[in-house]
Amino acid sequence: MLVLLAIVIGAFFAGGIFCVLRRSLMKLIIGIILLSQGANLLVFTAGGLTQQRPAFINGTEAQLAGQADALPQALVLTAIVIGFGLVVFSVSLLLKAYRSVGGDDINAFNQTDSIS
Repeated sequence: MLVLLAIVIGAFFAGGIFCVLRRSLMKLIIGIILLSQGANLLVFTAGGLTQQRPAFINGTEAQLAGQADALPQALVLTAIVIGFGLVVFSVSLLLKAYRSVGGDDINAFNQTDSIS
């Protein structure tokens, strides 16, 4: 299971870096999404995976050795919300740039400055 997750995390990071290095702004946003999801999986996997164990136990029970750690789950949940906000903001900037330049090519932004 850990080998499969390592391959998936590597694929997310490789795809994200590939998309970030492209010239299109839409591919830049897709790359940011892939990088953030790869980082979320990395944090979740580094926290330790336990199958069929609850994240929380009653306060009267003793702490069991195989309990799931709730901190990586909380960090990933927070990162998902922040990543969604970043994506929405980036898409709104992309829409504004597309309307002003007429395309999403990064080289087209060189002609936005007018010579006066």
